Amino acid sequence: MCETLIFDIRRYAINDGPGIRVAIFFKGCNLHCAWCHNPEGISPGPEKMYTVAKCIKCGTCVAACTEKAITLLPEGIVPGPGLCTLCEKCAEVCPSKAIEISGKSMSVAEIMEIIEKERPFMEQSGGGVTFSGGEPLLQSEMLADLLDECGKRGIHRAVDTAGHVKTDILLEFASRTDLFLYDLKVMDPGLHEKWTGVKNDLILHNLRRLAGTGANIIIRIPLIAGVNDHEGNIRKTAEFLLSLPEKVMEVQLLPYHSIAQHKYAKLGKSESFIQLDEPGRNSLDRVSGWFREYGVTVQSGY
Repeated sequence: MCETLIFDIRRYAINDGPGIRVAIFFKGCNLHCAWCHNPEGISPGPEKMYTVAKCIKCGTCVAACTEKAITLLPEGIVPGPGLCTLCEKCAEVCPSKAIEISGKSMSVAEIMEIIEKERPFMEQSGGGVTFSGGEPLLQSEMLADLLDECGKRGIHRAVDTAGHVKTDILLEFASRTDLFLYDLKVMDPGLHEKWTGVKNDLILHNLRRLAGTGANIIIRIPLIAGVNDHEGNIRKTAEFLLSLPEKVMEVQLLPYHSIAQHKYAKLGKSESFIQLDEPGRNSLDRVSGWFREYGVTVQSGY
C-alpha cells in the first residue's frame, strides 16, 4: 500500500483555492526559500519539534527514551546529538504536548477518510481538497492515487506547486487536477537562486508547458519587501504571464510574515531563520496596480 509523510492537515482552509477546503501538506521540498513559512515541510523525513514554553519539566520523556537521547536541564530538555532514533516514544508520553513529531506516515484510505468527513462543508461552499507541502509533486505516486480517488468521488482537486520538478511529471497531472496554484518567486534567475537555492529556468519552462495544456492556473506570489516587490520584477512577471500560450490572468499576492520564527525554534534551527521585511499596505497597492496595468486580476492576502 502506498504511503507518504504528511506534516499537516488543515480543515476549513479558505486560502488554498475556492470555497472551504481540506489542505493536505506533503513533507519534502526541493527549494529552500529564505521566507519559508513551513520549515517543517522541507525535510522529507520525520523531525522532532520541541516547544519550550509548553514543557512542564516533568522528566517523563527522559524516562521513556531508551536511547538516553534527552537530558533535562532547568531551561528545558536538551537532545543528545546523534542519539535520537525518532521512535516517537517521548512525544507519545509528553503530557503537555511540548514534544511533537512532524511527519506522519499515512495511506490513501486514511487521508480519504479525513477528506470525506469534510464533504458537507466542501459541497456547500464549492470547495474541495488542496494538496500542498513541501512540494506534493515529489510524491507523485501517492499524489496520483489521491487525485484519482478524489476525481472518482467528484471532489474538486487543487495542487499547490513551485513547479521545480521534471516536466513530464508535471504534465502527467494536468488531466488529474482541476486547479493549479503555481508559485512564482522572482523572475531574475540569479536572485531566484540566491533566495530559493535553485534557478528558475525549469519553473518558467514548466509553467509555459502547463499553460499550453489549457490547465486552470492561479499564480501565487509570496511578496517580500526588498526582494521581489519592486517594479522591475513585477512588470517582468506580468509580461511573462501575457506571453504564455494560454494567458494566466489571475495572481494572488501572499504578503510575507515572520510567523515561522517559532517553528524554526521548535525544530532547533533558530540559526536558519532569516528576518526579512514584511510588505506594507502601500507596497501591496503598488504591486497590484502594476499588474492591473496589464489586465491581470489581483487578489491580496491583506
